[in-house]
Amino acid sequence: MHRDDLGAEPRGTALAVAGRRDRRNLRIGIGGPVGGGKTALVAALCAQLRDELSVVVVTNDIYTEEDAEFLRRHAVLPDDRIRAVRTGCCPHTAIRDDITANLAAVEELITAHDPDLVLVESGGDNLTATFSYGLVDVQIFVVDVAGGDKVPRKGGPGVSRSDLLVINKTDLAPLVGADLAVMRADAERVRAGRPTVFTSLREAPQVPDVVRWVRAQLATWRPVQAM
Repeated sequence: MHRDDLGAEPRGTALAVAGRRDRRNLRIGIGGPVGGGKTALVAALCAQLRDELSVVVVTNDIYTEEDAEFLRRHAVLPDDRIRAVRTGCCPHTAIRDDITANLAAVEELITAHDPDLVLVESGGDNLTATFSYGLVDVQIFVVDVAGGDKVPRKGGPGVSRSDLLVINKTDLAPLVGADLAVMRADAERVRAGRPTVFTSLREAPQVPDVVRWVRAQLATWRPVQAM
């Protein structure tokens, strides 16, 4: 498993913090293509952090509440800490172009629970998907090796500019002929120093590298709000 200085402050953080010094909670957006493992990652983060932090989640699906129902079935959080947004449109629209519905869901959860951490999961989208910094403070982008080892070098805003890139399902690499060394080298080249982690949620459901990164974001966020 490879990681690059997961404790470093991501490039988006300074911009996000600048206008929100009075806000207590950290908001993390989790995006990526369909099937990459976004919902499984959200479930893993909730399971690992819920005993030490107050956590809430907003999910996005176009027509259903499938991702929220997955989280509820697996009891990763109490049901009242999970909100589902039915976007009725392309996923990137609801997280970047018109964030009204997501922002309303986030604010409802904040009013009800005063959380430390808000996770906003996008619906499955393509490599251009990014979150508005009016909705989240830092962004995780999830891809998987089943798409082939060409995915990181294709770039796009999600791959190249997210605060953390997660390349998931490394256990499938031998089955699909993906070269993890090529993916690692390409990710390092297109991301210009931003961190990347390789994971297999099947083999390591505790996702320790991603949990470590989230804790690092919280550690840098809280002192700023105390200023």
